Amino acid sequence: MREMNLNEFLEQLASAAPVPGGGGASALAGALGVALGNMVGSLTVGKKKYAAVEDEIRELNGKAAVLREELLSLVEKDAEVFEPLSKAYGIPKDDPGREEVMATVLKAAAEVPLAIMKKCCEALDLIAVYAEKGSVLAVSDAGCAASLCRAAMESAALNVYINTKSMADRQLAESLNGEVCTMLQEYGHKADAIYQSVSGRLH
Repeated sequence: MREMNLNEFLEQLASAAPVPGGGGASALAGALGVALGNMVGSLTVGKKKYAAVEDEIRELNGKAAVLREELLSLVEKDAEVFEPLSKAYGIPKDDPGREEVMATVLKAAAEVPLAIMKKCCEALDLIAVYAEKGSVLAVSDAGCAASLCRAAMESAALNVYINTKSMADRQLAESLNGEVCTMLQEYGHKADAIYQSVSGRLH
């Protein structure tokens, strides 16, 4: 998938083109969330009121910048793994090599949204600190960041499930589904806690 500006990406997403799709959109939402958290940090450093946490916030900002780039790279990666999957579905069911090909491409297609989920969990860990220690003037942005990363995580989960559903190797499928369930439960609670904390401070 060629590099696109945001408007081009959205036009392509809205079209009948096979990519980008739900996985790429999830990764982009996660990148937006972590960038928004990073903004809270950027508005915190250099302020006398937050001198005691400045070193910690600077460290978080460095981690957030890396996460943002990793999530953006997963937009591209999701598109890359979809093409061989779409081709594999076209292999005749009586082809003796079909099962092996399907196993390979389904695993690859599930691993990318799983990676997106993991990056969103890392982002939520950072955002929790931004919400707690960052500038109060930007606390609403920390809540927005948490909401975006939660949505990205939940969206990516569906993209894991649609691939594990078709796997012949049910042991692998259930293992991947278990990872998804654990992240949704733990980090869904974390995102809720951040959102409720921010909301409670605003009214």
